[in-house]
Amino acid sequence: MEIVEVESAVRGDAHFVQVRTSDGRTGVGQSACWGYPDAVHAVVQTFRPYLLGADPDRIEHHWHHLYRMGPFRGSVLTAAVSAVDLALWDLLGKRLGVPVWQLLGGRVRDRIRLHLLLPGTGAQALAEQAAAAVADGFTAVKFDPLPAAYGDLSQARLVAETEATTAAVRDTVGPDVDLLIELHRKLTPLQAQAVVPALARHLPLLVEDPVQIDSVSSQAEVGRRAPQVPMANGERLHTIWEFKELLAQAGAQYVRPDVGLAGGLSHARKIAALAEAHHAAVVTHNCLGPLLTMASVQLDTAIPNFVTQEYSPLDDQLADGPARACVRREGGFLPVPQEPGLGVTLDLTDTRTLDLTGRPLTRIPLRADGSVAYAV
Repeated sequence: MEIVEVESAVRGDAHFVQVRTSDGRTGVGQSACWGYPDAVHAVVQTFRPYLLGADPDRIEHHWHHLYRMGPFRGSVLTAAVSAVDLALWDLLGKRLGVPVWQLLGGRVRDRIRLHLLLPGTGAQALAEQAAAAVADGFTAVKFDPLPAAYGDLSQARLVAETEATTAAVRDTVGPDVDLLIELHRKLTPLQAQAVVPALARHLPLLVEDPVQIDSVSSQAEVGRRAPQVPMANGERLHTIWEFKELLAQAGAQYVRPDVGLAGGLSHARKIAALAEAHHAAVVTHNCLGPLLTMASVQLDTAIPNFVTQEYSPLDDQLADGPARACVRREGGFLPVPQEPGLGVTLDLTDTRTLDLTGRPLTRIPLRADGSVAYAV
């Protein structure tokens, strides 16, 4: 048995991979570097000469070969490796007739807890969306409480409005629902030093990514300066080596690997083990539809330190799209899939353009003086 075809396709800001073998099976994968899907596609094309004719079962070997082919690193490369890696795991599960979680050590839980991404802004909208999520069965919600003009507010106003929005959600859902606070890398380290502790009285499950991800040390330092608030980092990190540095510097109690960016299942399970060794938990990152959700669920099912899986309303909307999952959401949980492989069917003859992120890459926040708000 050997690989006979590697197909890479871009659909809007979504990038998919299909790997076919000589026994007629097809494995599917997806990358999560949504800002540069065409670049990821181009990297997968450079993988084809190596993969064609290769034994698909040598997953770990192929991971290292693809990652080490050239002396270059970054999210585009690891996203391409991730998509191929997921497709190879999917193939192996299909060939053996078992879900991938069975190959990762077996099931350690019976269902997968979800936290719903709330798309709103402002206290009233977020409180209403949180109430609707709880009524639908979710036991955890995630939201961004920063005000729209966060880059131009005084420090006092920034802290007060962020805290008030968080309070509105907490007061609405009560103490039995976990709050995950997403700050989207918008603050400077000095702003984060004021904002993060102000959220502590609302007892969030975690506060995620207050500062830009340019420096692992800077991310860890923010976490150490706010010990009363559990910190989460990692949705934009690529490798076990970055996660190792973050955990070694005691900067995170929760790690957020994305199986479509951080090296697929081969690498994400190593990241989960690193976290376990540091008594840290895994809250898998995902916002790009059913295929990556199902790939994440394979990991969630098999690791002991999983807490909750990110779930976007997009998954419900794309349930009948190009990538279709074998299980559907049941309130705030997903059943453990029983289908062989990842449990996803992918139809690349569906050529519709997908908009997974909701914004052009060029549209980013600017301060009143015209400078880029994301820059420190």
